[in-house]
Amino acid sequence: KAMITRWLKPDSIETERIITVLDETIAKLELSSLIPCIIDSLDRFADMLGPEITNNLIEHQKLSKETEHLLSSSEDDAMRAEEQQGCLCLLEQRLKCSVRNVLRLLLANPLLCQALKYEVRERESPAEEFIKAFGEFRNFMLERLLTSPMEEEEKIQFMEDISLQIKKNAEVIKALQAELAAAIRTQEQEIHKKDNVIKDLKTSMQDLTKDCKASIQHIKQEAEKQQEEELQASQGRCARLQQDIQQLGAQLDALVVEHRVPELALRKRKCRMEMEIVNWIQKYDADMEEKQAEYEEVHAAYIEEKNQLSLLMEKRAVLLQEYSQIEEERRIQEEKKEQALKELNTLTLAATRIQAFWRGYLIRSLYKSKIKKKKKKGKGKGKGKKTKK
Repeated sequence: KAMITRWLKPDSIETERIITVLDETIAKLELSSLIPCIIDSLDRFADMLGPEITNNLIEHQKLSKETEHLLSSSEDDAMRAEEQQGCLCLLEQRLKCSVRNVLRLLLANPLLCQALKYEVRERESPAEEFIKAFGEFRNFMLERLLTSPMEEEEKIQFMEDISLQIKKNAEVIKALQAELAAAIRTQEQEIHKKDNVIKDLKTSMQDLTKDCKASIQHIKQEAEKQQEEELQASQGRCARLQQDIQQLGAQLDALVVEHRVPELALRKRKCRMEMEIVNWIQKYDADMEEKQAEYEEVHAAYIEEKNQLSLLMEKRAVLLQEYSQIEEERRIQEEKKEQALKELNTLTLAATRIQAFWRGYLIRSLYKSKIKKKKKKGKGKGKGKKTKK
């Protein structure tokens, strides 16, 4: 904590000293709160503490018991209050000195303090609360010491601004509450109007229900009257239909007697037809068996030919592949021949042109030599004539 304070404000030595004193006080409070627990388990901690600290703790335990005994006896006997008060002050002084000695010995060994804090983890709740409150007091003092006067003024100004803003917000809230109350009143009025409308609608619905009941009763009466009329009419129709059924039954009997002889003839004809049908079916079955045998023979021959065809197709595929390779080779040879022929034609044409050019060059060279010879002969003849003159 001192390192944190030094890092926050390195120039304030007084702040570091105050915080260091507070931190040391917190450490002493934590150790002093562990003393009752250590005394209760003194046998377990005797080897860790050593003889000197153990003797001081035993002495501290005796003083604590004497103080408790004196306090309990002072409550029983009120006459000797003054004498007991003096003894109590003396015991308190000795108890404080004992605590200081124990703390001095413990603080002289930091590793022992750490081990005791690790071993004794439970403290009494009043001591824990007091240490926590003192830690909060230390943090509050650190905050106050790290705050400069200007920052304090800014903080006060900020708090004043916040309070002013809170007042403004309270006024706005009051205005909004007033608007809300007005809106609630308006809504309640609208709800009251709607309730009146609902009551009117309920009344009209009740009247409509009564009218519907009356109309339904009237419709029921008319339906019953119409049902009675239709029932009488249906009874008359049923009587007429019954007479018609009796007449049709007599006609049916007469027709049965009349058509019995033709029925017997038709039955005989039907028996003959059934016999013929059976014969035709038997003949059909025999023909189908023959056809099935022929079909199986043909199918076997078809399967064999199909297998032969598949073999031939495979051979054909192989031959086609070979033929395609041969055709490709022929095409490549033809292309090579055409290329060679083109090159030969090109070379022939070039040779022809070179020969033609060479012949022309020879002819021109001969022609030029002949012209030069003629010119030389002409010049020689002209000189001879001049000499003769």
